[in-house]
Amino acid sequence: MLALFDALRHWLDAIPHLGTSLAVAYVLYLVGLTGWIMLQKREPVATLSWILSLAALPWIGLFIYYLLGPQKVKRQRLRRGRSRSGMEHYSSVCPPDADCTELAAIGQSTTGLAPSSATEVEWLVDGAATYDALLEAVAQARDHVHLEYYIFEPDHTGTEVRDALVAAAERGVQVRLLLDAVGAGNIRTRFLQPLLEAGGEVVWFHPRQLLKPFKRPWLNLRTHRKLVVIDGVLAFTGGINITDEENERRDPDAYRDLHMRLRGHVVRSLQLVFIEDWLYASGQDARTFDPERLWPRGTPSRDAGSIDAQVLVSGPDSSWETIHRLHVAAIHEARDRVWLVTPYFVPGEAARMALTSAALGGLDVRLLVPKMSDSWFVTQAARSYFDELLQAGVKIYEYGPRMLHTKAFIADDDVCIVGTANFDHRSFRLNFELSMLLRDTGRVAELAGILEHEFACATRVHDDRNRGLWRHRLPEAFARLASPLL
Repeated sequence: MLALFDALRHWLDAIPHLGTSLAVAYVLYLVGLTGWIMLQKREPVATLSWILSLAALPWIGLFIYYLLGPQKVKRQRLRRGRSRSGMEHYSSVCPPDADCTELAAIGQSTTGLAPSSATEVEWLVDGAATYDALLEAVAQARDHVHLEYYIFEPDHTGTEVRDALVAAAERGVQVRLLLDAVGAGNIRTRFLQPLLEAGGEVVWFHPRQLLKPFKRPWLNLRTHRKLVVIDGVLAFTGGINITDEENERRDPDAYRDLHMRLRGHVVRSLQLVFIEDWLYASGQDARTFDPERLWPRGTPSRDAGSIDAQVLVSGPDSSWETIHRLHVAAIHEARDRVWLVTPYFVPGEAARMALTSAALGGLDVRLLVPKMSDSWFVTQAARSYFDELLQAGVKIYEYGPRMLHTKAFIADDDVCIVGTANFDHRSFRLNFELSMLLRDTGRVAELAGILEHEFACATRVHDDRNRGLWRHRLPEAFARLASPLL
């Protein structure tokens, strides 16, 4: 061993100025990378976190940043596609006689999707009820079924949904299935073959391209949306994926979750979201779609719906962080209560300030998170924020033993936001997300009743909790330090 080290030392001595060359290379690497990261114009904390991480892990850190670092998605051609296909009509401005609140105006300004209405909104609690309603709707479809999912597993639940889609395609229904290439990565061509043979179409969102030269992979930019539109008149969205993990009939420990079924004028906006995602992922020409089939003339008008509804979308193709912005704005507008339910809680400074200010102002501010989520790291990061929230008067609850996957928000008695977005950096900035903003006392009261049951099944967190240094405080502090990178 000594001989080996001696030989290595003689070899290094034989290379003149090696130390100087390595130092210069490291400085050039760090300067170039710092400039690249700074041009992304992210939050200063996130920028500094990346720079320090890559400085500590040269070359390896560069590879990690190449795979997972910030990326921008350009989808301007989809906006042009609206005008080519007549779709711009369904993202028109708020009608002059409509009650466009500040929240609605922010949503429209940042997404281009106008406030709308629903004739029916039904809450679907857990997977079994959701899958039953979905399978029934697919069986009754007459023209088309459009589905977009982050997770679609080839298990019992996934097979049941696939077979329903095959049956629909065989009777002449146009089936389009858009799957995230990472979330639905367990699916193989053999599983999809019956659907393809029946005439259905399947497109993958951001396929992995690790082996393509000069192409950054899209590993970190996923479609986290769960959306189904049937015949342009009925839609489903919420937090539930297609998997046995969310089907309590298959797994007694299945995730606790929430979904919704909608009818009315707002389905037109949801259809537009799917079509734009489909065009982006498939490269298909927008002119191949017939607007009369996508938005049937017989669907209810905006005035026909009594429930104010608006589609909120966000993703790396926009810097406005619409869903994040609407949550913060709704908290600031609240006068009585703010209830937040999320499986992943990693708030930014604006959200923390809004929540603590609301609690300090005497509002009923509640936060419900899982006792232990499916990510140990995110659980620790969430708990690192508890002290500040508890001191401000926020009531924190931990739900268990089942994993809580619900993403819901209530402000006062007439505003709620429910959808696919978690309350964290990834959902607000990296993922393509979809949420529904509803203004309706009846639907908010129904949702509040559901959440009251969840609070009753959860454990209240108090500020005198016993936390050890090594087991709790240090892991939480470390996770919080890395939270801007989550």
